[in-house]
Amino acid sequence: MLSDNVSRIVSARVGDPGAIPAAAARRVKATSLLGEHGKAMIIAADHPARGANGVGAHPTAMADRFELLDRLCIALERPGVTGVLATADILEDLLLLGVLDGKSVFGSMNRAGLAGSTFEIDDRFTGYDAETIAAMGFDGGKMLTRIALDDPATPTALTETARAVNELNDRRLIAMVEPFISVWQDGKVRNDLSTDAVVKSVTIASGLGRRSAYTWLKLPVVKDMARVLASSTLPALLLGGEVKDAGAAFASWGKALKLPTAQGLVVGRSLLYPSNGDVAGAVDKAVSLL
Repeated sequence: MLSDNVSRIVSARVGDPGAIPAAAARRVKATSLLGEHGKAMIIAADHPARGANGVGAHPTAMADRFELLDRLCIALERPGVTGVLATADILEDLLLLGVLDGKSVFGSMNRAGLAGSTFEIDDRFTGYDAETIAAMGFDGGKMLTRIALDDPATPTALTETARAVNELNDRRLIAMVEPFISVWQDGKVRNDLSTDAVVKSVTIASGLGRRSAYTWLKLPVVKDMARVLASSTLPALLLGGEVKDAGAAFASWGKALKLPTAQGLVVGRSLLYPSNGDVAGAVDKAVSLL
């Protein structure tokens, strides 16, 4: 991150906090959630707020905010990238840098389920709310919804997700629900990525809220995505997650994107921190799949 950009952000936050809502008000909004290729390509960067700063063998890679912003700016400049998903601190930095014109913007809503905590399933809403997302002129909100059948915090998590779905739908804003069937193993939460578990998570998430007109799903790419995406008619965005084999991951994304409800990709670490360090190249390759 260039020092002059850091100075711009800090100077505004110290001397002119009103520059942030002003930047939001003059931002040129996206005309569509989908790009010219007919699919969404959204860069995700809400991991740090949940304490999930690791990338591969580097446990604090995403904790360097200057570097993360630099990588985000590179990604957002690439042709075909349609939007970004992040928490308020990051989105407001990007607003001050003026890099969100023409992009769809999604605010991350629940970040209390800190990675590795004993209360990880009790994922309360500590980030954006629907009212602020609307006031900022953003396109929607995202909620992580982990469903642990043996954890008594799950009903509250589902209730809070349903409330957010309702409030976003009332404002005609996208509710991006990211469901998982999760289990506790050796004191840690693990997401069950079997096809049957992902299908179950989709059917549960699809029924949350009193309306579904503006509800989209954010789903992992697993074996037999045809069956996963046949379990709901809601539009689905495919998440990248931590990628160990880039070639296999890109191939699986490309195959899943051909299914009728798949509307694009929401990818974070694997594009922002590719193993070869080439952010632009990784983003361009993902866009080519669309």
